[in-house]
Order: sequence, then structure tokens, then C-alpha cells
Amino acid sequence: MSGFGLLGLLMLLIMFMLFLLNIASSVWAYRDARRLGKNNEYALLVLVGTIVFPVVGFIIYLVIRKD
Repeated sequence: MSGFGLLGLLMLLIMFMLFLLNIASSVWAYRDARRLGKNNEYALLVLVGTIVFPVVGFIIYLVIRKD
């Protein structure tokens, strides 16, 4: 048993980087909602939505951001 191998290690690194990107974009969306003057509940909903649904949640937030 040789473990992951080079390809497995590369895939693990890519998954970790995508996870960090998800966290960073979720924090940005939360801070942006707070900066635009939205209430705490809305900002938390944005945070949870972008963490649970990374790509779709972020796109939806960008679309409804300026209502």
C-alpha cells in the first residue's frame, strides 16, 4: 500500500484550495452585506448560503446584491 501517490496529493491540494476559496468568498459576501447596511439576519443568511452552496450561492448573492 503506497498511500495517495502524486496524483492523490495533487487532488488533495486542489480540494483544499477550493475549500479556502469557498471560505474566503463567503466571508467577503458576509462583510459586503454588512457594509451595504443589511441587517444581521440577512448577512448570516448570505454567509450560510454561500458556505452550503458555494458557486450557486455566491452567484445568487451577486445578482440580488443591489436590490
